[in-house]
Amino acid sequence: MGTNTETGERLSATELADLVAALDDEYMARATYAQVLADFGEVRPFINIVEAENRHVEALVGVFERYGVAVPDDTWPGRVPRYGSLREACEAGVTAEVENADLYERLLAGTDKADILGVYRNLQAASQERHLEAFRRCVERGGSLTNGHDGHGRRRRRRRGQR
Repeated sequence: MGTNTETGERLSATELADLVAALDDEYMARATYAQVLADFGEVRPFINIVEAENRHVEALVGVFERYGVAVPDDTWPGRVPRYGSLREACEAGVTAEVENADLYERLLAGTDKADILGVYRNLQAASQERHLEAFRRCVERGGSLTNGHDGHGRRRRRRRGQR
């Protein structure tokens, strides 16, 4: 298995499998949220969360590189669900972030390496403290657009007298 170039610690087969699972989950989330943006335009919370997913992928890729392990390819673009409405996408986001938290609980139990634990904890916290709450707010709003766009990347026009 891979060896940390800084500490000399080696990855176990379980740790490597867990890293692959974490990266695959982040790839899937990024592709799903990017598809929502392609379908509905640059809408919140997806516009913000897809950028966060990019950072999550980068953090995990950093672990692969630190241990000298080949980074798995992202096979998710074009293979993710599509939603009939922004509300449906937000509801799916809530479900995905709850499942993500469960995944990280399992992954945290699979290693004692401080560097990996730190990455997992940061990703889990972002999911639970920011992404999940943003998707819940979106559901509460009924999936209404909040960025002045019409859902197709175009700015909505205000009616006369509307602010």
